[in-house]
Amino acid sequence: MGDVIQPQNLARLAEQCFAHDSRCFLVCDDGRKFTFAQFWALAGQLAGVLISQGAKPGDRVAVQVEKSVEAIALFWACARAGLVYLPLNSAYTPAEIVYFLEDAEPRIFICAPGREISTRALVLTLDDSGGGSLMQDLADAAFTNHDSGPDDLVAILYTSGTTGRSKGAMLSHWNLASNALALIVTWRFTRMDVLIHALPVHHTHGLFTATNTLFLSGGQMIFQRKFDADKIMDAMPRATSLMGVPTFYTRLLGSARFTRAATRHMRLFISGSAPLLAETHHAFHACTGHAILERYGMTETSMNTSNPYDGARRAGTVGKPLDGVDIRINGAGVIEIKGANVFKGYWRNPQKTAEEFTADGWFISGDIGSFDTEGYLTISGRAKDLIISGGYNIYPKEIELLLDAGAGVLESAVIGVPHLDFGEAVVGLIVAKPDAAVDVAVLLSSIKPHLAGFKHPKHVEVVESLPRNTMGKVQKNVLRENYKTKFL
Repeated sequence: MGDVIQPQNLARLAEQCFAHDSRCFLVCDDGRKFTFAQFWALAGQLAGVLISQGAKPGDRVAVQVEKSVEAIALFWACARAGLVYLPLNSAYTPAEIVYFLEDAEPRIFICAPGREISTRALVLTLDDSGGGSLMQDLADAAFTNHDSGPDDLVAILYTSGTTGRSKGAMLSHWNLASNALALIVTWRFTRMDVLIHALPVHHTHGLFTATNTLFLSGGQMIFQRKFDADKIMDAMPRATSLMGVPTFYTRLLGSARFTRAATRHMRLFISGSAPLLAETHHAFHACTGHAILERYGMTETSMNTSNPYDGARRAGTVGKPLDGVDIRINGAGVIEIKGANVFKGYWRNPQKTAEEFTADGWFISGDIGSFDTEGYLTISGRAKDLIISGGYNIYPKEIELLLDAGAGVLESAVIGVPHLDFGEAVVGLIVAKPDAAVDVAVLLSSIKPHLAGFKHPKHVEVVESLPRNTMGKVQKNVLRENYKTKFL
């Protein structure tokens, strides 16, 4: 995998390696097992269903389902058929889903039974046990891959800015393939690896970083529907590696079963999607003797940097750029990225795309960072006010709009503050209207139906006023400083 590989179709690359491989690829926690060949055949069957339902190359397929093998296979079905996979968080409410469907205009919308909504797309269902209308017409005939080019789109992942309006990051076959190949080399994944996969599969970490890296390295996956510390420990004797968010590691440290002896055979623990507190890094090393390998990625670029496999894994840093990825720090301290991993732009939003790239073609990440003398990157903050809690992106403006509409509320500010379990927690600060009282419990109850659970504030407080600079802008940096120990 270390050889230089010319840009190519992701599905073709996978098929060349594993379409006829009879080794076990994936073991589910319900006992089901899939060889590489069986998994590839399932993806082909699903591709056949999508094509039979009218999907044509370039069409979008939106998917809001619970984690399952079939959900992973759906991505590969789209890759094989020249379709564009659009994963959506299963926690999103119907009101939130409507926007994505209107913006992306998918040909097909696949959802969990009971979550159907009115849309122009064809609606099919898929449950977490492999049932639903999608699965009723699977054919056994071999599927011939569509001849997509390396730069053709294979996925759109929605991200957002502080305005709260989501935008679709367009990812190509080579964006994903090049990144997976770089990670295989950097993290030393081989056919002998067994990865515990307990991540969600609706965003880049679980869907692409974990799955594509394992699939293209020929390793095996222990596929768990969600994180459960006891189930992780049950699986660990058969595993060599674990990818997770910081929350995984804080909760494992709280398990009496998680000891140095229990992890002695493990090769690698990787953390991402949210900042790993140095305290967690040191506690993990003291408990197990392993140094967690932290890396840095984002929806628009997949992975950018990694602490080294060999050498010092430094707490508080995200390591050095991956092979094929260039990173520079601009005059304002913002990280800029260039490489085969960088996305093609935002779906139907050329203006925003132009704003996020420099004149010489570097993607402006919005993260503030710096390199030390040995080339390790440290991220010190975000130019925007994005909150990352438990690995999920949360955009303050969306929550602020709901809080501002509450009875008696004059204005609000939503910030993220350090949290040992989730990395960051959402905190809302409320200013009441003159001569009005705000009932915090009633306010929280009123916004609950409009937000996915991970977006709910963990603390809301009524304050007299919000700090502002001379231009009248709320100083969220001051609020973050004031509340930084709230959950510590």
